Amino acid sequence: MSVPPKPAPAGATEIGTASPAAVGARGDEARLALKERLALLRRSKSFIAGSIIVGFWVLCAIFGELVVPEDPLATDPINDLMTPSADHWFGTDRLGRDVFSRVITGARDILIAALLATILATVVGTALGLVTGYFRGAVDDVLSRIIEAFLALPVIIMGLLVTVSLGRSNTTLILTIGILFAPIISRTVRAAVLTERELEYVSAARLRNERTPYILFGEILPNVTGPIVVEFTVRLGYAIFVAAGLSFLGFGIAPPAPDWGLQVAEHYGLISGGFWWPVLFPSLAIATLVIGVNLIADGVASAFER
Repeated sequence: MSVPPKPAPAGATEIGTASPAAVGARGDEARLALKERLALLRRSKSFIAGSIIVGFWVLCAIFGELVVPEDPLATDPINDLMTPSADHWFGTDRLGRDVFSRVITGARDILIAALLATILATVVGTALGLVTGYFRGAVDDVLSRIIEAFLALPVIIMGLLVTVSLGRSNTTLILTIGILFAPIISRTVRAAVLTERELEYVSAARLRNERTPYILFGEILPNVTGPIVVEFTVRLGYAIFVAAGLSFLGFGIAPPAPDWGLQVAEHYGLISGGFWWPVLFPSLAIATLVIGVNLIADGVASAFER
């Protein structure tokens, strides 16, 4: 027996088409909500502090090579493992390379890899979340089981398996992190879509016989941007950590790049000999960047989840 269609929501015409006044009202509400969220972000101390930290490393990534005192790739075996001094603020590493120059310029590799990987994960995860949350049934069951299988495995272990299979390169690193984080983001988007699909504006779109892609991306997606933005900022911090971790394990960015995780991996065995500076400063760089991104994520969460 067929189920009778739901009545058209208020603000719709007799043939099920939303009136211009209703459309304009929804647009005004969306713009007002965005202004309120941006105002909350500007008042968020954690967001401001995180933006300052991340902004510093972004400037280093863009202009680092123009301001560093030494070529980060130039070796000088005669002056290897020199302690921090006026000539070498962070000392030199085992090949005589200036640690300060390598830390400053190393921000570029990890930021590019983490940012592109997070964008990839967000795009794929959002698409999966929209599909599984809207269609339900067999589509939701099959995709959800696949997603749960990915989520059951540790991120680092999966990263190692993928990088070993595909080979070591920046592209592989980006694809690996993107693939690993997409299922996590999809679960969050799916939960938001499950709520939105039952609301009146989605029913009105169905009554207007709108195409499914329009309903998903034109109607539902704008109303779940809050959770997506929050997930993006949170996963960016994790992506930085995973990228540095894979480089430390020898499966990330290849030498002689001044990658922070790679610098730590090349010198952590020297700490017992008293040579702490080639490890300390790249580690602090990783820590400050992750903390900065997490502070931004806290500010974004407080603004977009209200």
